[in-house]
Amino acid sequence: MSLVNLTDAQVSIIIPTLNEAGNIQGAIASTQSSTNIEVIVVDGGSSDDTVAIAQSLGAKVISSSPGRAVQMNAGAAVASGEVLLFLHADTRLPFGFDALIRKALQQPGSVAGAFDLQIDASALGLRLVELGVKWRSRFLQMPYGDQAIFLTQKVFQQIGGFPELPIMEDFELIRTLNSTGRIVIINTPVVTSARRWLQKGIFQTTLLNQIIIIAYLFGVSPARIRSWYRREKFNSI
Repeated sequence: MSLVNLTDAQVSIIIPTLNEAGNIQGAIASTQSSTNIEVIVVDGGSSDDTVAIAQSLGAKVISSSPGRAVQMNAGAAVASGEVLLFLHADTRLPFGFDALIRKALQQPGSVAGAFDLQIDASALGLRLVELGVKWRSRFLQMPYGDQAIFLTQKVFQQIGGFPELPIMEDFELIRTLNSTGRIVIINTPVVTSARRWLQKGIFQTTLLNQIIIIAYLFGVSPARIRSWYRREKFNSI
């Protein structure tokens, strides 16, 4: 990949939501220290105050069919920025994230990037999860969606956006990007909610995540994998 000048590039921050009234204010607030950005909230049919809160904070809000991949693609379609940042509603960006992103994308050979991960609870097991994420991201070049994946609008369009799967859309996007160039991992972490680890247990959640990846790689359909989540078949998430 050739070097591009993104020094003054606008960053479009796309946040898919579904009943995230308790989190959306924090996510949007974490963007406020930045320059030359737009915040796009793509709501999948919330029945709580998610939309009203997002609108009150100045975000552009659009509606979409539910489904994280569908929602993120819908946000990218209306984004005006040269850089796209996909942010989960329960995740907070670090101070100065915009400058870090622009710098990362100008590194030779880079096509995308993500942040290190910090989980907002004190359990020792979560520190081990964070270390595992750090290792996987750097050595396997496989960050996941909760690490705030970013890339240029041009690259996003070239690879066809997120595959509209019911689950594993971030995993498949990163696999595609890995075949295109280097994924830069920023040392500064985003901070994400511990809710999914604490609700069902750190070990159980981590184990389920690994089972799902293995199942996906062995050809189990994303629809069936998604049903495991919904039914809590493995007593997790």
